Amino acid sequence: MDFFNKTGKMAIGSRLRMLTEMITEDAAKIYKLYDIDMQPKWFPVFYVLSAGEAKTITDVAKEIGHSHPSVSKIIREMAKHDLVTEQKDKTDGRRNMVSLSTKGLSITQKIEDQYTDVNQAIEQLIAQTRNDLWKAIEEWEFLLEQKSLFNRVRDQNKERESLKVKIVDYTADYKQAFRDLNEEWISKWFKMEGADYKALDNPESYILNRGGHILVALYNNKPAGVCALIKMDDPDYDYEMAKMAVSPTVQGKNIGFLLGNAIVEKAKSLGAKTIYLESNTILKPAINLYHKLGFNKVAARTSPYERSNIQMELIIK
Repeated sequence: MDFFNKTGKMAIGSRLRMLTEMITEDAAKIYKLYDIDMQPKWFPVFYVLSAGEAKTITDVAKEIGHSHPSVSKIIREMAKHDLVTEQKDKTDGRRNMVSLSTKGLSITQKIEDQYTDVNQAIEQLIAQTRNDLWKAIEEWEFLLEQKSLFNRVRDQNKERESLKVKIVDYTADYKQAFRDLNEEWISKWFKMEGADYKALDNPESYILNRGGHILVALYNNKPAGVCALIKMDDPDYDYEMAKMAVSPTVQGKNIGFLLGNAIVEKAKSLGAKTIYLESNTILKPAINLYHKLGFNKVAARTSPYERSNIQMELIIK
């Protein structure tokens, strides 16, 4: 186990696989000990069918938490050993009903002693350990159903990568980046429009000189994302969050959220009570981001952009 001492929790999958293989190998020996014609991987299907009721493969798969193809393969293997039979459903000829064969049913009596002895052996194991593996597995399964290991690692990755991100105020040095990042993003999904050129070609006169602000996200000190806070001449809204764009080369590093959150904080510091934005519903990640920032959908307003089909607002409390 020196390898696992070196790798630590990074190799949890490999360690669990080795433990599973160890137990599975012993399980095969245990079936032979009790003279039972069974493979360990068949047991969940056998156990469900041992109640005596015929079931569809779909029902069995749902009950044991396996995929339909996996259960179908196990059924075929068990059929070769004469442990199960398949018949057409009398009420629906399109469905096959699976049940234990005479040989399979005979095992249900024979296996009772094995159940008792295995259960006692595991209880002894549990008594000799400081941690109850069975309860720990239940806890892990519950927690991973709430949030998968992949999503947990992805969040850690975002958090670590976000430490490389710095949000700074716009200067003339970032004028080209502001234009390029937006043009790249807009052109990927839509087409550049007149209002885009006005803002991107003249950010000083169109945004900054009118009381607006532009923030730039630097990733490893290079411009990777931009977002503008545009002063609105509107009785309902103080500012518009617009022209948010993140380079596709750094997406997945939480830059969009960091930028959006920084824009909201900037608006708060300016005494704003409301922020408005426009988007398009095909941009699901963007819409999810806006909801995460606290924006909600509002009734449609006239937009200068053809691509806009959703308007949202944030009420700052």
